[in-house]
Amino acid sequence: MTEALHCVGCGAILQTEDKEKIGYTPAAVLAKAEKDNEVYCQRCFRLRHYNEIQAVDLTDDDFLRILNEMSQVDALIVNVVDIFDFNGSLIPGLHRFAGNNPVLLVGNKADILPKSLRKTKLTRWMRQRAHEAGLRPVDVILTSAKKGDQLEELLEKIDFYRKGRDVYVVGTTNVGKSTLINQIIQQSTAIKDLITTSRFPGTTLDKIEIPLEDGQYLIDTPGIIHDYQMAHFLGERDLNIIAPQKEIKPKVYQLAAGQTLFLGGLARFDYIKGEKSSFTVYVSNDLLIHRTKTIKADEFYQKHSGELLQPPHSDEVADFPELVQFEFSIKEKTDIVFAGLGWITAKNPGIIRGWAPKGVDLVVRQALV
Repeated sequence: MTEALHCVGCGAILQTEDKEKIGYTPAAVLAKAEKDNEVYCQRCFRLRHYNEIQAVDLTDDDFLRILNEMSQVDALIVNVVDIFDFNGSLIPGLHRFAGNNPVLLVGNKADILPKSLRKTKLTRWMRQRAHEAGLRPVDVILTSAKKGDQLEELLEKIDFYRKGRDVYVVGTTNVGKSTLINQIIQQSTAIKDLITTSRFPGTTLDKIEIPLEDGQYLIDTPGIIHDYQMAHFLGERDLNIIAPQKEIKPKVYQLAAGQTLFLGGLARFDYIKGEKSSFTVYVSNDLLIHRTKTIKADEFYQKHSGELLQPPHSDEVADFPELVQFEFSIKEKTDIVFAGLGWITAKNPGIIRGWAPKGVDLVVRQALV
């Protein structure tokens, strides 16, 4: 049997079948492996030459091992979450895995928030929600991995809280964690030079250790899979529709009791009881919204899901979870948050019913705008 070849960067067994799996390298490169002293998988090659971090797929046991490792070291933990899917991107039990280590909570994708939103209210809400999940972050900061916004402030906070220790960066899939690390690499010359001129010390199958100037490491861990994120139910085409690419433009709808809004075919908002009122929708500018009478909403959804009501598109509807209802009595100006999509602000008292895919969170909070 031919002995398996390993990547000299991360130790993964080299393979040519699946670009999304650990150890992938093009067949032409692997064919030359026996002649070369050093062969890198595509992930490590792109890190060395382009300063790009790529996600990897691991099992639940692999993730558990990585999380357990954090409780046994003295380090700062940087937890990156998606501000549009806060509940879905929280790591269950992270406070236990963190041990006594401080946690810096980073809300990504701040660049797409409407300018009218008060960032202080959002960070306060994030802290409160983290507390409810048992997490006590030492600080909360908003940033944009895509644009590099507030990156300097983030680096200052990391340096302040790590106090000479290693830094573990953790997050679920689709929160932009690797993009954020790429920004840090690109904007920090010292780190960039080290990466492009040396092998990755301590690099294993599951993480990348990026050397810092003082001899410590910024440790990138794989995205942890949380099965109940909206993103896991959609294909790439639909993800591009629901994930805002630029600042959200709020849409205002005047609704009377007995009217319904569909957010594509992904979620539904029923105004059950209350005086005629305006409702402001904060979702991707590319997500189409349809209004109908609540009494006809079930029939409307069955007839148009996957076509007029999309995403999801018709070729993916069969695997899309059923919509489950949540009912709320609103007493004051309130946001109804559809995890992974955005939110709808209700200004006046009333009873509303929200529908989200089974397993996806739908929560209420004090209005941020």
